[in-house]
Amino acid sequence: MTQTQIDVRHEPQRQRFVAVVDGHESIADYRLSGSQIDFNHTFVPDALRGRGIAEKLVREALAWARQEDYQIRASCWYVRKLLDD
Repeated sequence: MTQTQIDVRHEPQRQRFVAVVDGHESIADYRLSGSQIDFNHTFVPDALRGRGIAEKLVREALAWARQEDYQIRASCWYVRKLLDD
């Protein structure tokens, strides 16, 4: 199995992190409220699941939020799962 190259970009104007792999967009959405950030939605198309894309997106998003000193909330179950790891 080949390793998928996953480049994540932050789109702060749309409050999301995005990875485009094989022409398909995967996203991790968030909402800012003062010093609090809520990661509320993560999506990876069916064709790309199982390749570590969601984990890469979320880990980069969480690293950014911590660097910016936001209080992190996760209404998305997948983000909660990674926070609990």
